[in-house]
Amino acid sequence: MKIVPVACLEDNYAYLIIDEITKAAAAVDPVEPEKVLAAASEVGAYIDCVLTTHHHWDHAGGNEKMRLLVPGIKVYGGSLDNVKGCTDQVENGTKLSVGKEIEILCLHTPCHTKGHISYYVSTKEEDPAVFTGDTLFIAGCGRFFEGTAEQMYQSLCVTLGSLPKSTRVYCGHEYTVKNLQFILTVEPENEKTKQKLEWAQKQREANQPTVPSTIGDEFEINTFMRVDLPEIQAKFGAKSPVEALRTVRNTKDTWKGGIHCRAML
Repeated sequence: MKIVPVACLEDNYAYLIIDEITKAAAAVDPVEPEKVLAAASEVGAYIDCVLTTHHHWDHAGGNEKMRLLVPGIKVYGGSLDNVKGCTDQVENGTKLSVGKEIEILCLHTPCHTKGHISYYVSTKEEDPAVFTGDTLFIAGCGRFFEGTAEQMYQSLCVTLGSLPKSTRVYCGHEYTVKNLQFILTVEPENEKTKQKLEWAQKQREANQPTVPSTIGDEFEINTFMRVDLPEIQAKFGAKSPVEALRTVRNTKDTWKGGIHCRAML
């Protein structure tokens, strides 16, 4: 399995998931179809399906054009999302495949949108990967546009959090540096976050992506996935993981890029 990130728009990522035996590929959120098709051509792959994480235009907006450019292509999207250009709806637990080796499990991860789907991708030989759209970012999570803190807790900490720690995380946006800067305002003592920020800044200065992370790494640096820890709950005066998650998200929503004083948390 070969995974190719394709930078799109200002800070989006589309991805190619390529079966290296057959050269069949799935395209995740190909918002700029020509760019994604060119990336496939460069590595000798052909796209035979689209995996849409959610209905927002910067993820699903290329689907109809993709169907024009690749006649007969299957476009998958969550059954609870109104995904533009969708030909085949998927549910939590739907299984798909690409080529001979790649198995895909659809995971319903609602909150950012009510029908958001993350795609867990595995082969027999290598570490799995998960394509998390705008549910889980490196050191962050999506805004609660269509759901609740309870749903985001379930999506992040239970559904995605139960995947193997070695699972590679490919998210929908290049938000890593800003996310880590925010995390250091709420967990300034987290040495792993400081190291990750230094690395991420160097990656971006070199115009390189910060994806992938891993589920294991996220449990160490991503406060949104660390809300089960008593010390994180205590920071926010929260009595439960869900309450802590809601407070962290509210704090991030009003953060302007500076350092919060403790009284503002």
